[in-house]
Amino acid sequence: MERRKKVVVLATGGTIAGEGKPGDATDYIPGKVSITDIASSIRGLDEIAEIEEIQIANLNSDDITSSLWLMLASAINKLSKDKRIDGFVITHGTDTMEETAYFLHLVVKTDKPVVVTGAMRPSTATSADGPMNFYQAVTVAASEKARGMGVLCVFSDSIYSARDFQKLSTTSVTAFGGRDFGMMGYVLDRNVLLYNKSLKPHTTQSEFSIDNIDALPKVGILIFHVDADPDLIYAVAKKSDGLVIVGAGNGNYSIRYNEVIGKLSIPVVRSSRIGNGMIVPDNTFDKWGNIIVGDNLAPTKARILLQLALTKTKDVEKIKEYFKKY
Repeated sequence: MERRKKVVVLATGGTIAGEGKPGDATDYIPGKVSITDIASSIRGLDEIAEIEEIQIANLNSDDITSSLWLMLASAINKLSKDKRIDGFVITHGTDTMEETAYFLHLVVKTDKPVVVTGAMRPSTATSADGPMNFYQAVTVAASEKARGMGVLCVFSDSIYSARDFQKLSTTSVTAFGGRDFGMMGYVLDRNVLLYNKSLKPHTTQSEFSIDNIDALPKVGILIFHVDADPDLIYAVAKKSDGLVIVGAGNGNYSIRYNEVIGKLSIPVVRSSRIGNGMIVPDNTFDKWGNIIVGDNLAPTKARILLQLALTKTKDVEKIKEYFKKY
């Protein structure tokens, strides 16, 4: 008889663990329900896999920190060496889920499936979406098809790569998408249907490591807008090891912004506030020696890649190569 798969669930809180007025989908408190209570309420979950629950935290995801990222990644790297464990699910609030997923995508060192999920409605809402998302995430984590695919995000019947996964709606239960690249596949009942995969390096192919790292470099994000004050750049740069500028259009910004950015001694990634597309090199902005083109990464993910790059080097030319590669 085939051994039943074992999936470890690492819970961090969020809306999926939220409580509010019975029936309401808004005005609730995230991170109130334990992962044990969530798992025990889902019919048929134990038929998919043996579940081991670990409550890492129980927070609103706006309160997630990079220290918790390091704790999560370290736990996965350690547990993945156990041959009895086949995959991992991380429950997480949706506000910063895409950031946690991308960080793990670059630093966990296992081919075993690592799946991130959450919910848009609290556990006490009518038609709460958390139980189904959780069920589907465990289904993917227990599937051999998901092995070696990097960190995956499962939400509302869909499977996404952590690199491209992004929240697109503030309220819809189908709140997430994969930007230009769409989804990787579907989850239908117990069927995992994968159609494509990310070609960018991740997990065991990634050269980034959290070994001997207690804290990540500080990288700030500034958004450009009409009348944006360049003095803010100096204020943020003073407390940062690097910067991400969220420009307009093709990562563009004003002459005043450009002149200040060119005077900085720290690396600056040029990204965009636009939801799709890539940053095309432009000599007007890229003439400075500290500028890095952010490719097609969302600004928050460009920040994560810059943080990890800075754990290895301060050489801007080398960091540029990381942004082309990852």
